[in-house]
Amino acid sequence: MGKRLSKIYTRTGDDGSTGLGDGSRTAKDSRRVAAYGTTDELNSVIGLLLAHDVPEDVKAVLNEIQHHLFDLGGELCIPGFQSIQESHVQWLERTLDHFNEPLPALEDFILPGGSQAAATCHLARTVCRRAERHVVTLQRDEEEQVPPFSMTYLNRLSDLLFVMARVISRANGGAEVLWQKQRPTIDPGAL
Repeated sequence: MGKRLSKIYTRTGDDGSTGLGDGSRTAKDSRRVAAYGTTDELNSVIGLLLAHDVPEDVKAVLNEIQHHLFDLGGELCIPGFQSIQESHVQWLERTLDHFNEPLPALEDFILPGGSQAAATCHLARTVCRRAERHVVTLQRDEEEQVPPFSMTYLNRLSDLLFVMARVISRANGGAEVLWQKQRPTIDPGAL
C-alpha cells in the first residue's frame, strides 16, 4: 500500500481549493470535483443500500460496483488517467441482462419505493444519473478529454440500479409502486 494518512486535516483547502491526484490544485466547486465528488456520493449511497437486507447475489455485485466507483473517482480526480475500461461496461451489461431476464416486462412507469432497500436503490440510481450529468458537463467543457468509458459506465450503472431495485423489491416481498396516469384526486378533507 502507498502512503498512509496519519493526519486527516491539512488546512490546504481552507482557501476553497483542493488537490487533484496529479498534484495540481483546483476550486472545490470545479466541474471535475463535482464529477468525482458525486461519484463518491453514489458510492456512499450504495454503501447505505448494502446496510439493508438485500439478496446475496445483489450484495456481491454492489460490492464489486463500489470498487469500480472508487476507481472511477480516481480516474476523474487525475486528469488524463484512465481506469474504467470497456470490459467494465461489458460486465455491467452482462450483469444487467442476468438480473433483468426473469423480471416481468414493464407496462407502466415505476415510482421509487417498494421497500426501504428498493427505495435506497432508486436513490442510488438518481445519484448515478447526477454523476453522469456532471461527467457529461466535464467532457463538454474541459479542454482535455474525459476517458472514453466514464459516461458509458455510469449510464449502464443507472440502468442496472433500476433493475436491481425491482429485484430487491420482489426479494423483500414488497410490491412495485406503479405510476397511474388516471387516478382519483385525493380530497384532503376526507383524510
